[in-house]
Amino acid sequence: MKAKSEDPEVRRLLGVEDEMGKMTRPRRSDWAYNIVKQVGNYGESFERNVGQKTPLGLARGLNELWSKGGLQYAPPVR
Repeated sequence: MKAKSEDPEVRRLLGVEDEMGKMTRPRRSDWAYNIVKQVGNYGESFERNVGQKTPLGLARGLNELWSKGGLQYAPPVR
């Protein structure tokens, strides 16, 4: 199951709705899904590599989402 989300923007990014793959030729429509599945999202990658439970022990700080006081903002993919 690729996307449990009902959000049409999330479903479009993950290749469940529309034909985004045609706009990003030669990528497949599920290119973003495959990246997130293999690598994780930014927060997961940050925590795994440099986060507070690693030897570096860094807090997200300004790398946090803008909605949580950081600078990370992802513009719509359309």
